[in-house]
Amino acid sequence: MSMPLLRRRMWRVAFTLVELLVVIAIIGILIALLLPAVQAAREAARRAQCVNNLKQFGLALHNYHDTYGAFVYRKGGTSGATGNGSNESRRCGYISLLPYLEQGPMWDRIKGGGGSPAYPPEGPRGDGGWSFWNDAPEMLVCPSDNGVPNNTGPYLSYVMSVGDQTSNVINDQTPRGIFGYIRCTKMADVTDGTSNTAMMSERLCQGNLGSFRGQNPVAVGPEQVEHVLGVATRVSGAHNSPVLCYSVSDGKYFTNGTQIQTYFGTNWHDGQAMHNAFNTVLPPNAPACGDGGSWADTSNVIMPPASRHPGGANLLRVDGSVDFISETIDSGNTAAAGPGDVGKTPYGVWGALGSKAGGD
Repeated sequence: MSMPLLRRRMWRVAFTLVELLVVIAIIGILIALLLPAVQAAREAARRAQCVNNLKQFGLALHNYHDTYGAFVYRKGGTSGATGNGSNESRRCGYISLLPYLEQGPMWDRIKGGGGSPAYPPEGPRGDGGWSFWNDAPEMLVCPSDNGVPNNTGPYLSYVMSVGDQTSNVINDQTPRGIFGYIRCTKMADVTDGTSNTAMMSERLCQGNLGSFRGQNPVAVGPEQVEHVLGVATRVSGAHNSPVLCYSVSDGKYFTNGTQIQTYFGTNWHDGQAMHNAFNTVLPPNAPACGDGGSWADTSNVIMPPASRHPGGANLLRVDGSVDFISETIDSGNTAAAGPGDVGKTPYGVWGALGSKAGGD
C-alpha cells in the first residue's frame, strides 16, 4: 500500500478538532442534565429516610403511651441538688423514649448513673459534661441536615411541638401543643383530633456555628448566617407580633448586627426549648426569634421548623402519619398576639395544626 493512500485512510478514521469539540459539548450537556437528576434522586432518598425516622418516633411515642397512659414530656427528669446533683428537671423526653427506639442498653446506662465523676441516676443536667451524653442514636439526625458536624455526637434534627403559643414556651406545663414541662399529655387531651394535631417536625442542627453559641448572644457581622440556622434575640414584642421575626432577615440571611444564638441540635438530651422545641406560628423555614436576650430567658420565642428538603419540612402528626408541610402553608395573621390557654388560633391552618384542643 502506498504511503499517500495510507494517509488518506488514517485521515478518514480520525476526528477533526471541530468534531472533537462538538462531542465534548454534547457530553457536557448530558452531564449538566444528569447531575440535577442524580441530586434529586439522592434528596428523595434522604427525605424518605427522614420520614422513616419520624415514623419511628411516632411508633415509640404510641408504645410509650400504651405503657404509661401518656406521651413523654418535653422537659422533665429528676430534681434535687444543683451542681450536677440531679438533672434539675431539664432532661429531654427523648431519653425516656430510648427503650422504644431499640436503644435499651443506652437507657439502662443513663438510668443507672455513674461515670467519672459518679453522677446520680439519669445523670446531670444537659450541659453538665457527662460523658454518657456524648452519643445520640443515629436516627435522631436527618440525613439532609448539613448543620451536623458528623453523624456521631450529641446532635439532633427533630423537634417537639409546643403548639401555636408564643409565650412561656420553656416552662409551660400545659402548652397548647403536645409537649410541655414535667406534665404529660394524654391521647384524650387531643380533642382537635389526632390526625389534625402536630407532634414533631424538623429543625436544622446548628452544630457548625459554634462561634455564635453561648450565654450571651453574638452579633452577626459581615459574614452571612442563614436565618434557618439560629434564633435572633432581643426582638422586642415578637411574641405579640411574630411577623417581627422577618425584620431581622433579608429573606435568607440574618441582617448585620442581629444578635443570634445557635443552640438547637447541639445537646439532644437537654429539654430546654431552644434545644428541642418548635411552634406552629411562622411557616417552615421562616426566621426564628425571641424577645429575651439569652437562651435562658427567651421564654417568649417563635421557632418554626426548618429543613434542607426543598420547599418545607416533614411533620409527624399525633396519629403517627407523616406529611410534608410547605413553606406556603396558611399561617393566618402573624401580626396578632398568640392565643391564650384556650380558644382558636390566629395563625391559620398552621396554627390550628399545632393546638391540641383549640377547637379549630
